[in-house]
Amino acid sequence: MLKAIVMLNVMLVVMACVGTAVAQNLDDSRELPAKESPTNPYIEPEECKQGGDTIYDAFPISALPFTITGTTAGYINNYDWECPYDSMSPDVVYSFTPDNNLWINVDLCGSSYDTKTFIFDSDLNVIACNDDFYFDDECGIYVSKIEEAFLTGGSIYYIIIDGYGGDYGDYILQVTEYVPCFVTCPADAVDEDEPPLGDGYEDAYNGGCNSPQFGNPFQEIRWTNDADGVPPYDGYAWLCGKSGWFFSVEGFDRRDTDWYRVFALQDGVMEFTVESEYPCFMFKLAPLDCATVAVELEATADCQEPKTLTFPVTAGQEIWLWVGPTTFSGPVTEFFYFMTVSNNVFDVVPNEDMSWGGVKALYR
Repeated sequence: MLKAIVMLNVMLVVMACVGTAVAQNLDDSRELPAKESPTNPYIEPEECKQGGDTIYDAFPISALPFTITGTTAGYINNYDWECPYDSMSPDVVYSFTPDNNLWINVDLCGSSYDTKTFIFDSDLNVIACNDDFYFDDECGIYVSKIEEAFLTGGSIYYIIIDGYGGDYGDYILQVTEYVPCFVTCPADAVDEDEPPLGDGYEDAYNGGCNSPQFGNPFQEIRWTNDADGVPPYDGYAWLCGKSGWFFSVEGFDRRDTDWYRVFALQDGVMEFTVESEYPCFMFKLAPLDCATVAVELEATADCQEPKTLTFPVTAGQEIWLWVGPTTFSGPVTEFFYFMTVSNNVFDVVPNEDMSWGGVKALYR
């Protein structure tokens, strides 16, 4: 059985021009090569094993963080869950009972085969599952990761290490606690105001060059913010943005990418800063043509780790900016980021909560 190839509307593979040149992708979805079901020979179960074969002899995790290496070779195929593919792979079982409510990440980065992992609660309901999180040389090809699975204190959970299509092999399991982080926007930051994200969403709002079917829509930043709304102004446009992950109509992983247009107010420099609840790329793009657009400057922003790009501009110069998740799948549908831009042409000085629609209405 072949996994379907993700078909991209726009393929924009570009070269970053800051530090070491690294290929970056502006797309909102990724193309993975098709793969066939493995034909590994069956291996008889062994007497000595590093993990449990069933929930009844699951290997207990006593504390976090937890790291272990092992193999699924020689185990039985006792459990499976379609997310979205089923399989006949052998599986290994670990158990964990947290003392208190918490979120965990289950990471198989570095495993040597096509993995799948999922978590059962005490009633054997699946609370989280992942098949293909990683597709790179560092963590592996078609390697799994579960992010932010919520566990209730005092309840037992079972972490299943499985595979795709009968595949098996060596794995590295890391289970860590995830501590949620939140980004708070200032009261007078302008809301990006994008429609709610969800499965099947198509970005007719600010999908830029990833949305040619909607005319390559950009969001223009034409305001500046100030504590009291009167001159002298602070000189920064504040925006409370939203991004996230969802499934396309075809059922493939998709990320929300936000494309912005801004014009320089005067000769000098422009600063572009982002802080995000989840890791986000922030790009300055050039040339300003969807057929040839590339990453000119880049940084990766995170929660409590804002990043800034600073670059020279001339008065009236048009600038394209891009914000989006670093991965094509993630644990939540929506998350927030706070973004600022300096030295931009503006028509509005908001000093109270104001949506993007409200700002546009002021200067129509």
